[in-house]
Amino acid sequence: MRHFGHLPPSVRRELFHREPVEFSPDSPARLLSVALGATLYSPANRPRLADDIRKQARRGVVSMVLCLEDSIDDADVVDAEENLVRQFAELAASDSGEMPLLFIRVRQPAQITGLVRRLGPSVRLLSGFVLPKFTEERGIPFLEALAAAETACGRRLFAMPVLESPELLHLETRGETLTGIARTVDKYRDRVLALRLGVTDFCSAYGLRRSPEMTAYDVQIVASVIADVVNVLGRADGTGFTVTGPVWEYFRVQERMFKPQLRSSPFTGRAEELRAALIEHDMDGLLREIDLDRANGLLGKTCIHPSHVAPVHALSVVSHEEFSDATDILRPERNGGGVLRSAYTNKMNEVKPHRAWAERTLLRAEAFGVAREGVGFVELLAATT
Repeated sequence: MRHFGHLPPSVRRELFHREPVEFSPDSPARLLSVALGATLYSPANRPRLADDIRKQARRGVVSMVLCLEDSIDDADVVDAEENLVRQFAELAASDSGEMPLLFIRVRQPAQITGLVRRLGPSVRLLSGFVLPKFTEERGIPFLEALAAAETACGRRLFAMPVLESPELLHLETRGETLTGIARTVDKYRDRVLALRLGVTDFCSAYGLRRSPEMTAYDVQIVASVIADVVNVLGRADGTGFTVTGPVWEYFRVQERMFKPQLRSSPFTGRAEELRAALIEHDMDGLLREIDLDRANGLLGKTCIHPSHVAPVHALSVVSHEEFSDATDILRPERNGGGVLRSAYTNKMNEVKPHRAWAERTLLRAEAFGVAREGVGFVELLAATT
């Protein structure tokens, strides 16, 4: 699979200076953690889940979480597990083409080993598990169960812990909780693909809910947790992990997001029309939050509606200017440091301080590609919606 692989080759050639690379569930974890992109959540009890997965794959989704936790009623868990086993078997039996990376969000550690056993041969379609309300105390049993399941099925399975517990939110326990989480995920580093932020749970602890005009960073109590998580767990010195952006809760249900008049070529200069449509469809807040995610060290995003996927992916593409700066900074002759003017002649590139940024940018370029000069977010988004 590859990002934007659902577009015709001719369109990709118009959009990209360098196209995204191909990857698979067996690719290196370093690439997969960046390539997760917009991870689309779906309740595990959907009766046509296999069809939903195939449909979303055709629309460019590359990672999905099938949820047995908060998205379904407590009374529905047993039926949802049975549904998952049936739907995986259906996917495995059909010639489905490329599938997204599939993860299951569980409630209890025992579900990990139990589901892997019940999935049988169709476990080959499973990339791992999402672990809720993760702390050191609660997380270790999940990770031990994951290790046992991996041994039992003979394939690599990843964990994606969700950081959403009250202990992490509350100031008096935050430092100790973060230290414990860091200790735990470092011990199981080979199995931890990415860390996910459960901002809805953070807001719930204080009876808060942000409006569509507000990003997570406008809610100061939430922003402070994000900052501390990145501070401890998102460092660029080799000890950090990919930390993904929080969910955006707002959407409008319709087949296409941008109305018929926006279906024309993305290269006709109709940027203002498209931006107006985004605002009309309550997407302006999402776009601002994606920008702030990146500025605050987060990559990718939890999504609960398919209409969020294209904006996340379009804003993840590396611009031609970013690519130019990053490649200049990382030239072998620059190893000694120094300062140089950017090729776009609009900024200073200081080699040593900007090196970590440049390395991360080129990894993102592998996963999402590099836009052609003059191609921006609007053109990328219009081509995919």
